[in-house]
Parts: sequence; C-alpha cells; structure tokens
Amino acid sequence: MKHFRAILNTLMLLMQIVLITLSSAAFAHAILVESKPKVDSIVNTSPDQVSIWFNENVASEFKSLAVINSAGKRVDNNDVKQAALDRSHIFATTPKLPPDTYTVRYRVMSADTHIVTGRFTFTVATPDKAEFQAE
Repeated sequence: MKHFRAILNTLMLLMQIVLITLSSAAFAHAILVESKPKVDSIVNTSPDQVSIWFNENVASEFKSLAVINSAGKRVDNNDVKQAALDRSHIFATTPKLPPDTYTVRYRVMSADTHIVTGRFTFTVATPDKAEFQAE
C-alpha cells in the first residue's frame, strides 16, 4: 500500500509540473513581431503612420502608441487605433516628420491580461543621407 501511494504521489507531482508548464506557455505575453517603419531603420521619406504588429491579438483597452522626436516632444497625431480585422495591429498617424531620429513607445494588454510596454527607434534621413543610401 505504501508503494502504491508513493507512485500515486509521484504521478500527481508530475501532472502538476506538466500543467504549470503548459499554462505558462499558453499565457505568454504579446511580443512585437513587426513594425512599419521597421525597428532601427532609416527611411528616406516621412511615414504617414507608424504601425506595429504583435504575435497575438491585443486588447482594445489600455493601448497606446506615441512617436517622440529627439527633443522629447510627442509628434504623432495622438490617434492610436486598432485594426478592425487584425486585432494584433495598432497604429497612429503622423504629420510630415522632418529628418530626425524618432522613438516609438507602445503599451498594450496581452491575452493573459498583462500590460506589455516597449520602444524602438527609426530615423527619417536628411536629403544628403538619403542620396548616399540610394547609391
């Protein structure tokens, strides 16, 4: 009887480990997988909007996306939206951006209800750098 109980306890412990492992994999946080402009890219023309995509759908609540210039001023149109047909995609429009390096800051809620924040940069090239890159 003691031997049977030891085997049962071992099996129960193994089942708990498997369940914990599977549940943590199922509730992973949203991860940025694509952006436009691309992370750390240099673009020759100002984008009309900044778009980001995650590896999973994100909640419509608590989303934010801001484009900040090198002086620390917010320069997007403060109009973050979520795509209607692709809930993993959020975006904000921008006016014509002068040459500078911009930081994109974002915040979304993952499917597991955790808030995910991050940032990346892109650069709008000056005309002379744009010509140099085109060659």
